[in-house]
This record gives sequence, C-alpha cells and structure tokens, in this order.
Amino acid sequence: MAKKFERHRQAWTAEEISKLHFMANKGMSRKAIATALTRSEESVKKQAKIEKLKITKAR
Repeated sequence: MAKKFERHRQAWTAEEISKLHFMANKGMSRKAIATALTRSEESVKKQAKIEKLKITKAR
C-alpha cells in the first residue's frame, strides 16, 4: 500500500530545493531524500530532473 502524502501537489520551496541539492550531492538515495523532505519518490525524481541533479537509486 502506498503512503498517503498530506502535501499533495504542493510547490517546492527554495529551502527544500537547497536541501535536495545538498542531499543529492552527499549521494543519498531517492527514497531517503523523499522521506527526509516528506515528499514522494516520484516528486523528488521529477524535481531532481528539473534541477539537473543525479540521484542514486536505492539498491
């Protein structure tokens, strides 16, 4: 069963984007970043693509 996110379709804030850059540069997985930012993995993936960031896949 998928998690229900209360923040459905909320815009990304500048603070969240800076945290995304920081965590992606540290090599954190998409799942770990999504949990830390209380976002879905799909949302993190989409924003990372917009920001041109590489995120490692959880193995």
